Amino acid sequence: KIAPWTGRFYSLLDPTYAKNHIPIIASVSEHQPTAWSCYYFDLQLLAVMFPGELFHPVCGCNFSIVVGLYYLFKKPTNEGIFIITYGITSLYFSGVMVRLILVLAPVMCIVGAIGISGILKSFIVNLEDSDSTSQTKTMKHTSSSGSGLTSTHKISKSLQDTSYPFKHEIATFMVFLVAVLLVLFSKHCIWATSNSYSHPSIVLETTGHHGERFILDDYRAAYYWLRQNTKPDARVMSWWDYGYQITAIANRTVLVDNNTWNNTHIGRVGQAMASSEEESYEIMQELDVDYVLVIFGGLLGYSSDDINKFIWMIRIAGSTEKGRHVSEHNYYSATGDLRIDSEATPTLANSLLYKLSYYRFWETQVDRSRPHGYDRVRGQVVGHKNYELDGLEEAFTSENWLVRIYRVKPRANRGVL
Repeated sequence: KIAPWTGRFYSLLDPTYAKNHIPIIASVSEHQPTAWSCYYFDLQLLAVMFPGELFHPVCGCNFSIVVGLYYLFKKPTNEGIFIITYGITSLYFSGVMVRLILVLAPVMCIVGAIGISGILKSFIVNLEDSDSTSQTKTMKHTSSSGSGLTSTHKISKSLQDTSYPFKHEIATFMVFLVAVLLVLFSKHCIWATSNSYSHPSIVLETTGHHGERFILDDYRAAYYWLRQNTKPDARVMSWWDYGYQITAIANRTVLVDNNTWNNTHIGRVGQAMASSEEESYEIMQELDVDYVLVIFGGLLGYSSDDINKFIWMIRIAGSTEKGRHVSEHNYYSATGDLRIDSEATPTLANSLLYKLSYYRFWETQVDRSRPHGYDRVRGQVVGHKNYELDGLEEAFTSENWLVRIYRVKPRANRGVL
């Protein structure tokens, strides 16, 4: 029996399917559409070699003849048709989901290699011919007149070459250019792998104004605090992005993790984050939550924090049966966006995530040119200030305020709600 298709497969055929029906799929960053910059960053030279051959029939220039797909179309074989089909379909799929660039990469290498091979063969032939330019070759040139008479002329190779001057120099330059591009491509691949794909996600690296290197270890410090200062059976509520990290490093139980198979449970956590503190406390009691962990990048300028993911929490919460009342329109300001300053809606300002993220933040100053409570990511000053938490208490805040952990008070120790 063949299992039915999942929402991810439907999203490949209809890119709007996940957003309209299963927002948790659309909320994953690797399921977002691919930006053009990603193609050039990940594929570099191959991004030019793959599509360039399609323009040959239009521009008619000799250089375009040698690019990969042209050769595959010129001499169609079973293997070539397979590569063409594979390339076009994977190119489409990679545009729908950025993660599928991995599927596109192999065929890009194949077609790029065919194109580069064609370029080198075309110009190396000219280099070899230049060694025998002193020899005279003849060819037949047939012309037809209005009376139907045909004449045959013999012309020398030297006369033919007048239509292609500097052939040896151009061939030498093109071979040298391809060699340089391949060297630069290799250097780019090594640099991209080293700087973008070799760092652990829990250790952040940044560069100062003078080029100095800074390592931000807030994630590990927070997880270590959880491991050392909480009970072994403590339950931590956070957004699902950090579930695997908390489980593996802090060795604590989480409500949701990166498996994301339980859409209802994730929606319940999103509902807790999007609701007021009073409503959230009841949900946390229902789920037996001991600690709440949020990621906040306002002080550091870290844009992948929970406030920037808040809209997806709201949408996922609203897609479940218990969260039908959660509407994202209640969180939008008059300008149609999520604002955290004085223009923030009461629903947003009273939400649990807002309160946990900006608790005591109005006391901080990121630099002398900015007022207290300035959020570097949103570019706004926090609008809702001087509030206290009733059902939770601050337990840990990392050095750069990136990770904030709150302890859920038992009912007997709660303040007046």
